Amino acid sequence: MKKFLVERTIPGIGAMAACELSGAAAKSNAAIAELFPAVQWVQSYVAGDKTFCVYIAETEGDIRRHSELSGIPVSRILEIDKTIDPTTAG
Repeated sequence: MKKFLVERTIPGIGAMAACELSGAAAKSNAAIAELFPAVQWVQSYVAGDKTFCVYIAETEGDIRRHSELSGIPVSRILEIDKTIDPTTAG
């Protein structure tokens, strides 16, 4: 399995109430249930009119299929090659 960073442009998402975000998460979860185990949602970050979502998936195509099933648009998909954190410094 590979790890992907998925950028989504969703106007107004940063101003959405918790119940609206809950609805989006429910749509994503329904698509994940249909695609599992090929796609797993790890976490998403909301910043302004964008979300940055981390997924584990077999292929980029699986991420695009998730987008189609959930109705949540994809702006860009990047495969994550490496991760670093404070412990990387040694």
